[in-house]
Amino acid sequence: MGNQPSSQLQIPTPTNVVAFSQNEKLTPGEQQNGETPEFVMALPIAGDGKLTLGHVASWEAESASNSKVQLARTILSQSDIRLVLSSRSARITDQHVFNNVVDFKTGPITNQKSSGRCWLFATTNVIRYNIMKKLKLKDFQLSQSYLFFWDKLNKANYYLELMIQHSDLPLDDRLIQHLSGDLISDGGQWDMSVNLMERYGLVPQSLYPETTHSSLSGPLNNLLKTKLREHGLILRRQADNLRNAFVKEDTVIATLRALKEELVKEIYNIMTATLGVPPSPNKRFLWEYIDADDKAGSWEGTPREYFEQFGTKPYTPSESFSLINDPRNDYNRLYTVDKLGNVWGGRPVQYVNTEIETMKAVVIKMIKAGQPVFFGCDVGKFSDSGSGIMDTALFEYENAFDVKLGLTKAERLEIADSSMTHAMVISGVHLDPAGKPVRYKVENSWGEAPGNHGYFVMTDAWFEQFVYQVVVPKAVAPRELVQVLEAGDAVVLPPWDPMGSLA
Repeated sequence: MGNQPSSQLQIPTPTNVVAFSQNEKLTPGEQQNGETPEFVMALPIAGDGKLTLGHVASWEAESASNSKVQLARTILSQSDIRLVLSSRSARITDQHVFNNVVDFKTGPITNQKSSGRCWLFATTNVIRYNIMKKLKLKDFQLSQSYLFFWDKLNKANYYLELMIQHSDLPLDDRLIQHLSGDLISDGGQWDMSVNLMERYGLVPQSLYPETTHSSLSGPLNNLLKTKLREHGLILRRQADNLRNAFVKEDTVIATLRALKEELVKEIYNIMTATLGVPPSPNKRFLWEYIDADDKAGSWEGTPREYFEQFGTKPYTPSESFSLINDPRNDYNRLYTVDKLGNVWGGRPVQYVNTEIETMKAVVIKMIKAGQPVFFGCDVGKFSDSGSGIMDTALFEYENAFDVKLGLTKAERLEIADSSMTHAMVISGVHLDPAGKPVRYKVENSWGEAPGNHGYFVMTDAWFEQFVYQVVVPKAVAPRELVQVLEAGDAVVLPPWDPMGSLA
């Protein structure tokens, strides 16, 4: 199915085994290359599949004489395994030193606090770079809350449109259950950011600052999800009533959408009460600022005009796209995820799948050109937020527990062990004398306390295993991958595919 085959997972040899020749089972025509493969058959302790005390007694008898197991029990039962098994050599090696960095340092380090808005922070952190450089600003943030408001409102509309579209499906259908799960999560994707910026523009944070519930989104999300699920049922019941009365389907849809608009108004009222009324995309505002030389400046215009003037150079966000590394699927193909989006009728979420070495080369090219890079990863794997280290060798789990962690990147995706959970910004890379990447400088959005004043270090090995996405302008991307994007014809992955996870 993919270009990279999965590794052969190591299967423990059972205690009670019987080996027999596979030739006993194969006809001569089925034997391959004259080889005589063997199966290893095991006799279970419990033939009915139950876990018994006999199992435990057998395992404990073996462990009691193992000094390594006894030492592990002595130490690890009283300590956090992430602290005790942290590799000293990895922490020494993973220095926050980089020989290629973008030529302008932004600030402050942003903080998404108790919310899942990392993709909006990564987006605005990338875009603010050129704004700050152009205007010589020392401290500046774009309003993440502004995009958050419009995203959440549009996701509410998106969910209810899907409920109308699939009102004929039973409530226990897998699609309905999936859509009604985390229906308006804080997470998102690059293409969803583009939808918001092109429709609503951008504003400085001073024009639409944080509120309690932009920084603490859980209580608001819980309320909105409950209300939207109620709205979904209302629409479904109305759909049944109309169809049972033999109303024409066009009239059914129009009636349901009129009802939906009244329901979304309730969501709008909840959101404006908790997040504040956002600036209108077409209404002019005055922005006043102080630059690094303590000189006052100002700008006047609409949020859309602000985006056009400050957010589209040197590369327009709409001309940037996502490269992914998904070893389950064919490379040099375009992928999308069914039913995934935020703005109804907007730009779809699309990915061009490519080899990991291509993604690394693009990142290096971007950094050398002085441009930070939006990327998506599984930040919870082999990482330590305190030190800001992301390294596959960070924890010595295999040595301590005498096990092998044998999953490949493809297998982690297949068995739901990993997915894209977080978005951040790469702003530097350390290259060896041969020009190969050793580690990457990462700007996170968790405030200044973690890592090196908010910056993390990501090893090249970690990049290979847990980075799934980088966003690149068409002008910088390999031409053959741009052609894949522009040709269209995307492979549609199911809504519950791991590539549909939102950072």
